[in-house]
Amino acid sequence: MHRMSDMEDYTHYLNDKISSLKHMLELSVDVKTGNMIGRIAQDVDTVAGVLDEFEKLVAKEKVLLTRLKEMEMFFQNELKDGRHLQDNIPEHMPRKKEPEVSEPPPCQKGPVEQQPAKQENIKKPTKRPIKEMEVITMPEYDGIPAYMKGRITYGQLNATVQIINTAVMGKYKILRQPVKNLNNHERQLQQRFKEAETKDTKGNFFVVENDLCEFGQMKMDKRFQGILSMLRHCQRLREVRGQGLTRYMLL
Repeated sequence: MHRMSDMEDYTHYLNDKISSLKHMLELSVDVKTGNMIGRIAQDVDTVAGVLDEFEKLVAKEKVLLTRLKEMEMFFQNELKDGRHLQDNIPEHMPRKKEPEVSEPPPCQKGPVEQQPAKQENIKKPTKRPIKEMEVITMPEYDGIPAYMKGRITYGQLNATVQIINTAVMGKYKILRQPVKNLNNHERQLQQRFKEAETKDTKGNFFVVENDLCEFGQMKMDKRFQGILSMLRHCQRLREVRGQGLTRYMLL
């Protein structure tokens, strides 16, 4: 606002000086002394100086306008990128879970029965949460050697991570169920899961090829072997062999 005000002041000043010069030139025809000519010369010099300042102000305004356009373009690109990211969030990225809202207990009418006192200092055994493999980050993917990645994309790699997690969850949910709660097929699976365990896998979560086929419908082809090499490189799993089985143990 100050710059625009300065430019307006210069414009009014120049207009006043130009009008004054025209008037003096008209009067100089009838004046024989040199005083009027000297005054005109001084005004011309003043106007010339003002013009120089005006040109400097115009040049500054042009530079400022160019910078503002560059900033506008920058923020437009940032806004476009942000909207693209918002509309294209990868499915494998973890999402914030909404907190569960518990309903208040209904009001009770009539006499309240005395509840038996709870026994204290009785700890129920708690089960460890089923471990899931963390998704591969973009810096980790970029750090995988090119010969190991081949044509496997970032999305394909994390899609396999999700399949492995699905197999792990399905397997250990059955393992933790009482036998009486399982159907015949699930009982056979539970027995197979237990037979695949060894002292090296004790306390860890792992799957074998049959588990991946059962729960994830995964094809055990050359491409899958390449993805396993990438996951080992990123320290997401390690292989434990024995008894004719390859166990993929989560780290």
